[in-house]
Amino acid sequence: MGNFDILHNRKNTRSVKWDMLQPVFQTEDVLPMWVADMDFMAPEAVNNAIIDRARHGIYGYTIVDQAVKGTIEKWIKERHDWQIDQGWLSFSPGVVTSLHMAIQAFTNVDDKVLIQTPVYTPFYKVVESHNRQVVKNPLVYENNTYHIDFADFEAKIQDGVKAFILCSPHNPVGRVWTKEELTKLADICMKHNVLIISDEIHCDLVFPEKKHIPIASLSEDIANQTITCMAPSKTFNLAGLQASYVVTPDKEKRKKLEEHFSKQGAHMLNIMGNSALEAAYSHGGPWLDELLEVLEDNKNYVKKMFAEHASQLKVIDSEGTYLLWIDCSSLGMDHKALKKFMIEKARVGLNTGIEYGEEGKHFMRMNIGCPKATVEEGVHRIIQAIQSM
Repeated sequence: MGNFDILHNRKNTRSVKWDMLQPVFQTEDVLPMWVADMDFMAPEAVNNAIIDRARHGIYGYTIVDQAVKGTIEKWIKERHDWQIDQGWLSFSPGVVTSLHMAIQAFTNVDDKVLIQTPVYTPFYKVVESHNRQVVKNPLVYENNTYHIDFADFEAKIQDGVKAFILCSPHNPVGRVWTKEELTKLADICMKHNVLIISDEIHCDLVFPEKKHIPIASLSEDIANQTITCMAPSKTFNLAGLQASYVVTPDKEKRKKLEEHFSKQGAHMLNIMGNSALEAAYSHGGPWLDELLEVLEDNKNYVKKMFAEHASQLKVIDSEGTYLLWIDCSSLGMDHKALKKFMIEKARVGLNTGIEYGEEGKHFMRMNIGCPKATVEEGVHRIIQAIQSM
């Protein structure tokens, strides 16, 4: 159905992942397994919807109507057991845009905003670029996984924090937070009147035995304290179409957020993104189910091969996303040497862990959202480089 084994040529398509190798890695001779987009073609229904819309040939201002909103409502209910109201929805070009808007709308200069590190790089920027203060609640790494230091979390929260940006599922460490963990986070935020801004862009990409729970679905009170950012972009590989949405149950918060979107002129979806979103959520379920099987197989392959042939590398047991967080500390390299080794010796383009915070300095992030042949080639290159050390 999804043709997940096809090796598509993405060079010279203005692809960040494939056409930015020289600026990012200072060489073209690396296999790109970095930035979070997949090397899979979008579902056929999405491509057909875009083609059909293009045949019309007129691309004027467009609306997000009830049909589109209805597909979102249905998707969230069926996939995540959360019954939203269509009136809670606002739209934006991307989740990062929404995070910027939320920080501007609900915090002031010099306010403290808490993040859980190591974490998605733009979290730092959306705080610091608006002259707010980053407060870090580092995740605790032990037994090949991560958990939350709740004592530190509450201590930081009650020290004047105004907003908490939650990454759920977590990028890059791959945790899918449990109901108990989310409830504890939410209760602390409610106790101290801290706004929860929840980035749930990877919510659909969860492996079997785990389940994504939108933090706002826990209770009506928590929902009214939460702004949830979602999109089909990671799920269906639609990032370049710039279609995302925000779920804000509290009427006053929603009004304030939408005022900031309007001030920046970022309150509409483009025509193709609108069509793609509707088609993906209406018809993409079977494609996604197949994708999850492919991603789990890729994950297990990487874990097995490194365990057998490059035991210096420990793959964190990811519960979701198509991004693997790899502990390279046993190689005994600092982050600069590690980056150089992966580029020059292994000839694989990965994200360096230091990008996600000091806590990631001995890690690398690998994108396994690609055909098995690409994963095999990347893993083989890394193993060969380590064995030749």
